[in-house]
Amino acid sequence: MTPLIAAVQVTTQTLDAPVEVAAQSAPAAAQAAGGDLDMLQLVLHASLPVQIVMALLLLASIASWVIIIRKKKVLDRALSEADSFEERFWSGGELGKLYDSASRHQEGGMEAIFEAGYREFHKSRNRRGSEDGRLQLEAAQRAMRATASREIDGLEQNLEFLANVGSISPYVGLFGTVWGIMISFQGLANVKEATIATVAPGISEALIATAMGLFAAIPAVWAYNRYATKVERVSVKYDAFSEEFSSILQRQAQAD
Repeated sequence: MTPLIAAVQVTTQTLDAPVEVAAQSAPAAAQAAGGDLDMLQLVLHASLPVQIVMALLLLASIASWVIIIRKKKVLDRALSEADSFEERFWSGGELGKLYDSASRHQEGGMEAIFEAGYREFHKSRNRRGSEDGRLQLEAAQRAMRATASREIDGLEQNLEFLANVGSISPYVGLFGTVWGIMISFQGLANVKEATIATVAPGISEALIATAMGLFAAIPAVWAYNRYATKVERVSVKYDAFSEEFSSILQRQAQAD
């Protein structure tokens, strides 16, 4: 009986050993899984192609934010100057004095459109030979259209870059992610047992590229849509002013 009891005790200890080892290793695994995500380490340990993709997306994001901040100031100033000039234009003052003020200031926007139309109208009227009012008005309208086009082109500058960043960045980030996952799975060829712990670091590094692509794209898309709408508002203001000013010049040409 004594040898049998000893054999049972040895068997029980042998069965309990893996349970104790698993119990001891469980807290360590839980601690590793619940640890803080070190973004810097993931970026530094990523493969070279993924790092290049991340660098490109970071530069695109920085450039986008620079354009966003500058473009906001430009568009806000254009709207403010248009409202201010319209108020002065319709205040009932003399057009000649308003033209002299515009010529001295050399401002852009609606004031530049007024200055170009008024100058071309009087230049056409003072030419030698007889020109009817219709030709004078057409000359002024051409000058105002050309000036308005230049002003709108200036407001739309760099908006194309925001559109490109917004549409391309997610795909660039996805390319980095796919590449990183490919590298991770290639590394499994030398591993006998594939576990989540084996591929998780590589996949985490790869997914950062997608996150950075979205980080660069979302502000760029939002800014492009918002600023394109503002440019359209400014363009409508310029067109409306040109039509109203053309009516004033037409009445003046008929009176002469």
